[in-house]
Amino acid sequence: MNNFLKNRKSIRDFKNKSLDIKTLRNITKKCNELEEEGNGGFEFLLFEDGERIFNSLDGIGGYAGVMIKSPHYIGLNTKDKREETIIYGAYYIEKLITELNNLNVGTCWISLKDVDENIKKDLFGIEGGNIDYLLSIGHPAAKNPFIEEPTSSRIGVEDIVFKNEIGKPIGIEELESRGLDDLFYYIRFAPSSYNRQPWRFVLKDDKVILLLSYSSSEELNLADAGIIMYYFENLTKSIGINNKWKLIENHNYEDEKCKYKYIGEFGL
Repeated sequence: MNNFLKNRKSIRDFKNKSLDIKTLRNITKKCNELEEEGNGGFEFLLFEDGERIFNSLDGIGGYAGVMIKSPHYIGLNTKDKREETIIYGAYYIEKLITELNNLNVGTCWISLKDVDENIKKDLFGIEGGNIDYLLSIGHPAAKNPFIEEPTSSRIGVEDIVFKNEIGKPIGIEELESRGLDDLFYYIRFAPSSYNRQPWRFVLKDDKVILLLSYSSSEELNLADAGIIMYYFENLTKSIGINNKWKLIENHNYEDEKCKYKYIGEFGL
């Protein structure tokens, strides 16, 4: 499990050097393969002229207008506004990141949700769909070995995993007896928008139910669901469970603290 996480580092500093033609062709091939594997509601667009993209989005793209500069970018173009499209678009971005890691290409998510749609359409030249996310891609810049990388805080397992229903705690002893303690320890290190860590898991009989939590002052970000689904599936493989999430439609509800969105279920 730890090896999977170690290989998934976001790169925020890239060399001012383009990827070679062979690598760019391999990336295009991988993008096409993942599009075919997906649900058909999204496509990946490779933008080789990274300088043009950066100059157009600097100050308005990224979280709080902090745009990541890289030699190239890949856009996730969602062709419709279905929840399934957004979730699986994010899922396949994470799968694409795995493929890029295998090519020794660094990556970092960039949010464009706050960028005007007309600006994006003019910049990316798309007629249909919308690009809310980019991947910056390129050669990672050399790191200073004497500077420790910052780490973000993580909420506890007891705050994200419950038994039968939200709010009902599950003991670590039960997780250990079911061989799930390491899984839920490591799953907490998955990325999420603004590091909100909104995932909540309910163990019920022989399945795990995934929900996203959010407050009335926050926007529900369905991309977080796709990201955690990909991480969960890959971490469970290390404990001998080879299964896939199934999206579910269920009533959403709220308590005195949060609202909750049902996402899917996973058979153990």
